[in-house]
Amino acid sequence: MYARGLEISVGFFMVLGAICVGFLALEVSGLTYTSDASTYRLSARFDNVAGLAIRARVSAAGVTVGRVTNISYDQKTAAAMVDMDISSDFSEFSADTTASILTAGLLGEKYIGLTIGGDSDLLSNGDVIYDTQSAVVLEELIGQFLLNMGSACSLDHEMMGEWSYRVAI
Repeated sequence: MYARGLEISVGFFMVLGAICVGFLALEVSGLTYTSDASTYRLSARFDNVAGLAIRARVSAAGVTVGRVTNISYDQKTAAAMVDMDISSDFSEFSADTTASILTAGLLGEKYIGLTIGGDSDLLSNGDVIYDTQSAVVLEELIGQFLLNMGSACSLDHEMMGEWSYRVAI
């Protein structure tokens, strides 16, 4: 009888642990659906949104202030338009606020970071942020590094050839 009670309690804690792990996984990934009726919409125009996803966080000074709700391509400007729902608790963004696509860690998730400017006018529902900084693409950085490394090596060889030529004369 004692063994059966022990098995039931262990089973109960296993199920409870699985529920907790599932809940934490949903919270960390940002896949939970929390309907916040008190939000306002801001948009930002980026040249490149490489890796940014819908439901990515929007933060200001490291604090999450909203979520990305839509990413679309504007054919007139050949740029990406990102729509964000910002919590009404954070309504003091100035009109010269800048938006940057940042990466959490070296290869982590992409998110939008807002930097507040000094303008006295405030952004309101439906406004567009034009002062943006696009995503840094790791592959492009590696390519530029390798290209610069190759040109530096060829420059060293050219300089050594010129130096050895001068010594020979």
